[in-house]
Amino acid sequence: MPLSRVSFLGPAQPPREFHWFHVILTAYGAWLPGDPRGFRTRHHREHVEGDYKTPPPRGTYTSKLHRSRALMKQPLVRLDSISREAVGMALVFRLHKQGAFVLAAAVASQHAHLLVKLPARDTRIWIGNAKRHAWYVMRERGWQKKLWAKRAKFTPVNDRQHQYNTLRYIVVHEKQEACILSHTRSRGHGKGCRTN
Repeated sequence: MPLSRVSFLGPAQPPREFHWFHVILTAYGAWLPGDPRGFRTRHHREHVEGDYKTPPPRGTYTSKLHRSRALMKQPLVRLDSISREAVGMALVFRLHKQGAFVLAAAVASQHAHLLVKLPARDTRIWIGNAKRHAWYVMRERGWQKKLWAKRAKFTPVNDRQHQYNTLRYIVVHEKQEACILSHTRSRGHGKGCRTN
């Protein structure tokens, strides 16, 4: 469903106390402690060698991964293309309704990226409300289990070049069959949904 610039972006000019953030949301079970791609413990309680760019040596955290999988209350979440569009539209709708300025959103099978301008002091609350709204939309479609992992990652956008790089990074997710919601794109034919 095409979105107009006004309906996608929300208010014409957000207040001055709003700041740009690159928000990353992860689906339930997508990145567990012990993951071979690397992982971090909350508040760095445990030092973990490597990260997603330079993963830890193979097999180092296998027992931790098995324990994490055993503790899961349901199978990990993978969204199909129809669900990706529903989740993306729900996230954008709720953020817009709260007064946020959404420039782009990408929803892949196990994570979502948002480039959004919102108040820094309420970032966690506003994103939490958007996640909750997306879950309610999915529940209306028959979803009966958890959708999101706890919390989200908020990276402040420092300058115009950083904003441009983040926007480009989000839009490139179309190659991963992500649902791309952005008013800035006028062309492109990838799999998954796309709204210009």
